[in-house]
Amino acid sequence: MFKAKIKSKQDEDICILIKVENHSFNYICDCGEATGLSVKECQNTKAIFISHTHIDHFVNFDTILRHQIGTGRKVIICGPKGIINQVQNRIKSYCWNLIEKDAISYEIREIQEHGTIKTATINPPFWEQEEKGEITGSKIFEEKDFCVEFEILDHKTDSISYLFKANDKIKIALDNNFKGGKWVADLKKSFEMNTEDVMIDVHGVNHLSKDLFYMVKKEEGEKLGVIMDHAANAENHKKIKNRFFKCDHVFIECFYKDEDKQFASSNYHSYASMSGQIMKACEVKKAIPVHFSRKYGTEEIEELLIQFEKAKNN
Repeated sequence: MFKAKIKSKQDEDICILIKVENHSFNYICDCGEATGLSVKECQNTKAIFISHTHIDHFVNFDTILRHQIGTGRKVIICGPKGIINQVQNRIKSYCWNLIEKDAISYEIREIQEHGTIKTATINPPFWEQEEKGEITGSKIFEEKDFCVEFEILDHKTDSISYLFKANDKIKIALDNNFKGGKWVADLKKSFEMNTEDVMIDVHGVNHLSKDLFYMVKKEEGEKLGVIMDHAANAENHKKIKNRFFKCDHVFIECFYKDEDKQFASSNYHSYASMSGQIMKACEVKKAIPVHFSRKYGTEEIEELLIQFEKAKNN
């Protein structure tokens, strides 16, 4: 369902591109400097998910904007409190006297401290904010076959983690005594609504829905998480475990080696073994450590990765 690729090199600021099976568009998580991100990938992006706006997560927004201008589409930007003004200010710092009114449109979804989502649109040529209202709930983005949920983590500022979650699939394994027909859709609906006493007409014979549930199989949707900068503390770990438990894939920040965990503490970051431990606690199938301190060379990053894997697997 989800195909994710890190578009930044180890010595570049983080950027992850997510493609969804049978979807024409891409989804970008964080706008770090990423030489692997192509013009076409930027143009085909439908939504951008920003964890926070420290420079290493937001510096490449202007380049993405540059490539999207002229597509004539609406692009959604999601991020923490303040993201509406920050995106607007970045865009308004340029001169736009030659731009067409329908060259691009941005809808910005700003996650407040209490979890509600403030929305606004900005459009050329003047890029003024037009408030659209608020969204409630843990979903910040939704398509027909998947959604994106969020969690607010502490990085001495709000840092938003994102969960891409495919819809569960309901499948019917027909008993040899039954043939397909309209009743199959009725049975699926009854199962999804958890109504056990509905009468299902199977080719002229009525059956209680609960008596047919043995043929229904629920296939849980794939889950992919992106967890960027966060303090390695109990409150953050509780939130991570609640949101990302038993994910299929998770990209998690691993900024420091264990030897530098004092820097992690003072800078509200995580470190190798602690990121590995929380991924183990979450029972994640495949955890991918990302976003390493730029002070490390290749050999030190290899040491960091070993520390992560050891903590996750032991």
